[in-house]
Amino acid sequence: MPCEGCMERDNMSTGATMEFLLLGFSELLCLRVLLFLFFLIVHLVTLAGNMMVFMAVVMEPSRPPMLFFLCQLSAIELCYTLVIVPKALLSLIVVDGSTISFIGCAAQMHLFVTLGGAECFLLVAMSYDRYVAICQPLHYMVVMSEGFCLRLAVVCCLGAFAVALGLTVAVFRLPFCHSRHINHFFCDVPAVLHLACTQSYTPELPLLAACVLLLLLPFLLILTSYICIAAALLHVTSSVGKGKAFSTCVSHLAITLLHYGSATFIYIRPKSSYSPARDKVVSLVYTNITPLLYPLIYSLRNKEIRGILRKMLRRKKIAQLSCDIIRVEMCVCGKF
Repeated sequence: MPCEGCMERDNMSTGATMEFLLLGFSELLCLRVLLFLFFLIVHLVTLAGNMMVFMAVVMEPSRPPMLFFLCQLSAIELCYTLVIVPKALLSLIVVDGSTISFIGCAAQMHLFVTLGGAECFLLVAMSYDRYVAICQPLHYMVVMSEGFCLRLAVVCCLGAFAVALGLTVAVFRLPFCHSRHINHFFCDVPAVLHLACTQSYTPELPLLAACVLLLLLPFLLILTSYICIAAALLHVTSSVGKGKAFSTCVSHLAITLLHYGSATFIYIRPKSSYSPARDKVVSLVYTNITPLLYPLIYSLRNKEIRGILRKMLRRKKIAQLSCDIIRVEMCVCGKF
């Protein structure tokens, strides 16, 4: 049944000139400056960390499949934070909230869901890579060829784009009530759905379908991969072999738990349980802190990434030393 005030909607309610007001953190007047500084530093460190991992892998001439997927994951995280965090930082310094157009809100939602969905699918590809590496080591280089990995990456992005497009179109075709105030710092799906002029569960079906395609099915595939890996490790008698196999999966498992745990908490629940204050806090952590942890997990747990970073630092030191020697020689030549 439609809510009050929806039957007579003006022409602005469906036009491109319609605007939403993102309330952001208008209730946190005293903590705004501290939160802004804190999350600005987190944002800059996140960008630097993911950029460092991305550049380290790109500059490496020989890239095994796992490094290729890590490179794509870092690129997704860079875009993901740039889509969400600047608007969140703006909401911390603007007292009365910030406006966003109808098209801008839809575009932000589509990009956010696309990047998050691509990450979900990419985590499945990474789990399959671990499965082949541990369960079929002799066929690894044949199965996980460069062409196959590239096709997997393209499928991950296109699949997420299609699901996100369907969800965004379904959400923004809904009638909205007179209130244009989104109690969030970006156009998140539950926050926009909360403005829909209906009390039925029909508008939630596209979100439920997207959750099944982007969260449930990928998680089941990852779980299946790790069940097969665990079964294969039961036949390994060497504790060194088990430890080595386990260490290759730890970083992927940590990222999977962070990503799917946060996303499941936010999206897999009915509209009636929506809590703006709680969702904003969880989303703030989800969109700021977890992307910061990803490069730390890569660099601390992945031997290849650590090796590449050491080589980059070594090259930088050599380049700096060469520049210093050239400066000294130029100074000496200048005196004579």
